[in-house]
Amino acid sequence: MDQPKIGRFLKELRLKKGMTQEQLAEIFGVSNRSISRWENGNNMPDLDLVIQIAQYYDIGIDELLNGESTEEIMDKKTEETLLQVADYSNEEKMVLSRRMKLCFLTGLAALILAAVLDALGLRGIALYDNIVGFSHGLAMGVLLIGVLYTSRFMAKIRAFKMRLLHRQK
Repeated sequence: MDQPKIGRFLKELRLKKGMTQEQLAEIFGVSNRSISRWENGNNMPDLDLVIQIAQYYDIGIDELLNGESTEEIMDKKTEETLLQVADYSNEEKMVLSRRMKLCFLTGLAALILAAVLDALGLRGIALYDNIVGFSHGLAMGVLLIGVLYTSRFMAKIRAFKMRLLHRQK
């Protein structure tokens, strides 16, 4: 995929409509900086946005991904498949988002437990140090997992695991 070519095509389509990046960003619910990145070929919109953009400009998804207009019409089956892929991608993002919320809520609950025990002045109780230590450890672990999940590091680990699995077969 030639991102700079697609970016030039997106800019051309926007200018044909006589729109600014800000106006287009408002339509698609993104920042004008995202539009700029797409048009400069630095970044690509998510697949669900690619579909929306193609519909907005009344062009085929294949035209958009090729970065040029063609006379060919994409068959319905291909378009349906792309829509299903976009739906799947969105579902995966939602699952990840739910997992992250659960992780962070667990960590927050652990910190609140430690703070409540500290506020109640229960330092003299035998299990206090164990409970507070566990709570702090859980909170730090959840924070570390959150950082790994939200960074690209987790994707790199997953890709490495997949390469290892393919080598072993």
